[in-house]
Amino acid sequence: MSKPRQPTIKDVARLAGVSKTTVGRVVNGEDLRVAEKTRARVLAAIEMLGYERNIVASSLRTDQTLMVALSIPDIMNPFWPEVARGVQDTCEAQGYTVALLNSDWDAGRELVHLQTVRRNRFDGLVLNPIRIANAELRALNTPTVLLGSDDDYPDFDSVGSDSVGAVDTALEHLIALGHRRIGLIAGISQRSRPDTRYHCYIDMHQRHNLPFDPALVVRCPYSQAEGAAAMRRLLAGAAPPTAVLAGNDLLAIGALIAAKQAGVAIPGDLSIIGIDDIDASSTTSPPLTTVAKPKYEIGVRAATLLLERLRGDRPEVPRKVLLRGELQVRETTAPPG
Repeated sequence: MSKPRQPTIKDVARLAGVSKTTVGRVVNGEDLRVAEKTRARVLAAIEMLGYERNIVASSLRTDQTLMVALSIPDIMNPFWPEVARGVQDTCEAQGYTVALLNSDWDAGRELVHLQTVRRNRFDGLVLNPIRIANAELRALNTPTVLLGSDDDYPDFDSVGSDSVGAVDTALEHLIALGHRRIGLIAGISQRSRPDTRYHCYIDMHQRHNLPFDPALVVRCPYSQAEGAAAMRRLLAGAAPPTAVLAGNDLLAIGALIAAKQAGVAIPGDLSIIGIDDIDASSTTSPPLTTVAKPKYEIGVRAATLLLERLRGDRPEVPRKVLLRGELQVRETTAPPG
């Protein structure tokens, strides 16, 4: 059985009694010079025939595919879906389709994604970079907005969260509660960049004249299981902390589970605070205190900057947007017992 023929722009024009040019103007949103009655006939013909525009053919004429790529590093991390939703909602409202690409922190896969963007002639790219260099990204010659606050990309707009402010907010909360022996579960970054959380932790100790004990710092990959293992190491020390800051909520949730399994009362014996405010953080037992990052807003702002570039708004100096987090006090932090 042969496949039914898809209706063409010629079919629409014939049914509506207009030229193909007129149909094209209506389909492409360039119908200011088309009379309202004519436009209505064209739209009625499109609906009757079930006509859908051929994006590939249209892109050859307009040099636009109305496709934007979003490349994120870890689709399993609950932080990223809200960012992706912000990008998708903003781009789709302007007629763009968003293709989601997941690099899994793999530099090789990142290069494949860039080849995909070039080969399929995507109009734009929103990217959380891993190993790609500034010069390589420039060579892509595709409007690009970066997710994050890395200074290694001076030629590109970027939108990120204020990680320094988030760590400071979390530590100030614990210090205000009276904690002086604070542990840090510092996630290991997959990128070659300074360990922001660790350096902020050191700075905070210096500002408050707190003694620094390297035994209270555990570095590990960002996962719930690694957070649990790190907490067990801290609890096994000669002088365990009275509070712990985890580099993100996945680590914090793992730490919370391990502490409870060890018979440690939360927050009576130990306070725990995370960073991100993923959905699961409000459903733990007890609910996790954390610093909420504006995940959806990050996606919205990144997409907005990209759309401005696609419309031809090209400021001379790339824009660097840094969004602050907000403390969410729940039930895992309290004064030391």
